[in-house]
Amino acid sequence: MNVMLFHSTYGLRPAVRDAADRLRDAGHEVWTPDLFEGRVFESVEEGRDFKDELGKDELLKRAILAAAPYSERGLVYAGFSLGAATAQTLALGDDKARGLLLLHGTSDIAENASVDELPVQLHVAEPDAFEPDDWLSAWYLQMRKAGADVEVYRYAGAGHLYTDPGLPDYDEEAAEATWRVALGFLDSL
Repeated sequence: MNVMLFHSTYGLRPAVRDAADRLRDAGHEVWTPDLFEGRVFESVEEGRDFKDELGKDELLKRAILAAAPYSERGLVYAGFSLGAATAQTLALGDDKARGLLLLHGTSDIAENASVDELPVQLHVAEPDAFEPDDWLSAWYLQMRKAGADVEVYRYAGAGHLYTDPGLPDYDEEAAEATWRVALGFLDSL
């Protein structure tokens, strides 16, 4: 499978590269565009400030330019938190998208969004301050309404970015469970 993997608000951290290597070791071709052009942040707040300074349109433009050379191949869009939101936006706009793998995040869905049974898998902490239950319920219903085939996996007690061993949120058990399920998802596409 061809996977476009987007980083979180922290930037292109070692955990993103390690995740890409894990996917490559499982036989997938993976790209990890650096939407922050080398900037890596120590806190969510610093990353969010940089993202806001960059602007939503510029971030999306960078993501589209990164994916464009490969989209004809039929990409699985994937990402961590902010990167998941970016991946979701691109996947819902790409009729050749093969799947959507969301780790720790979702995004708004346009009212007119429409996909043809796009396989979508979401992995998120429970609870997650960035992805509250009422938001996730509404998101799920909107994704189904758009035509996506959605699976949601919740990890009780894990922190928001629980797959990143370099962050305080890290939860080894939840992270390994996520990767087992996610790799099975990619293999099924």
